[in-house]
Amino acid sequence: MATPAQQQAARRPAHSKVLRSIAIVLLALIVLVGVAVLITWLVIRPKQIVYTVEDGSVHNFNLGTHGQLNATFNFAIRSYNPNSRVSIYYDSIQVSAEYDDQTLALNMVDPYFQPHRNVTRLEVNLTAQNVSLSGSTTRDLKIEKSSGAVEIDVLLKAKIRYKVGRWKSAHHTLRIWCSPVLVHFSRFKSFERTYCDVEL
Repeated sequence: MATPAQQQAARRPAHSKVLRSIAIVLLALIVLVGVAVLITWLVIRPKQIVYTVEDGSVHNFNLGTHGQLNATFNFAIRSYNPNSRVSIYYDSIQVSAEYDDQTLALNMVDPYFQPHRNVTRLEVNLTAQNVSLSGSTTRDLKIEKSSGAVEIDVLLKAKIRYKVGRWKSAHHTLRIWCSPVLVHFSRFKSFERTYCDVEL
């Protein structure tokens, strides 16, 4: 008759075999998932979305003596999705106009769906209403206004989802910086396109 110590020793090899089998199965799953992700990436070959500011203007610009800004900024922003298989859901988009790291105006853009190889044009209106500016920002804006143009940073922050076939990804945050966007106070000055930096 086997002693308790001998019975425990007999159980150890069976226990270690089960653990080894589980480890092998988990490792195989990890490798398979990695290979599937690599194959998917090679097939899809995701490309960076291209953003440009195609037009910009400012209206009703009024800078009070105490640094209170009132103005309306209008921008035409072009979004190009160069991917041949990837479409994009824009579930929320916030657009802001900044000057010297100070937000002048912001607004939300309606959600939309962008198919693959699609160009979408966003018409964005940003209104500054009694925005209090620092003394240095007020001074710099007055100087730029007297020169006939002002350099604005246009920033976009979006919650997006990718769609490939029937598959949809989780939400990702897309950040876009368009700087500097030179906006003329005169309507007769031509606008120069500004290319944006995109970070995902």
